[in-house]
Amino acid sequence: MQRIAVFCGASKGSDPLLHEAACGLGKALAARGIGVVYGGGHVGLMGLVADAALSNGGEVIGVIPGFMVEKELAHSGLTDLIVVHDMHERKMRMHERSDAVIALPGGFGTMDELFELLTWRQLGLHAKPIGLLNVNGFYSPLLEQIARMERDGFLHGPTRVRASANVDELLDGLMGEVVRVGPTGADR
Repeated sequence: MQRIAVFCGASKGSDPLLHEAACGLGKALAARGIGVVYGGGHVGLMGLVADAALSNGGEVIGVIPGFMVEKELAHSGLTDLIVVHDMHERKMRMHERSDAVIALPGGFGTMDELFELLTWRQLGLHAKPIGLLNVNGFYSPLLEQIARMERDGFLHGPTRVRASANVDELLDGLMGEVVRVGPTGADR
């Protein structure tokens, strides 16, 4: 696994555990030699992930729409900053440069990114593992909703989402899925 796309808030949120988790994820990815592909901002949880990875020698690629650069939200110290036209192109570029996805807590933007990649995977457009860093139970209601959608017959195919509150446990699980899943989503 070379790079992981990280979706998370442009806000830091109100829970200090989120700050620790974001920094812990950036540090853990750098320690494992896994690059970060993220939204390109210097603010919020996304800035904390990027700064932690960079300060621990990691590669960090930011993908940011031009209108966000104009609002001075772009991180200036990244390994690479890719400026794109719009939010849709941002998701596509992040997807193209990553081998897996991790979502930390966030708002509508984080949910949009997460659900688009989940939908693409369910449609067979990719087979990348997707994980949720479930800090302080943030994603527990969503996991219950996913289970409900499966029970009620609305989800089909590769709908698995790995979740853990522990960064290393989540990374180990995602790396295990990359080994077991081939390019079509079939077990090797």
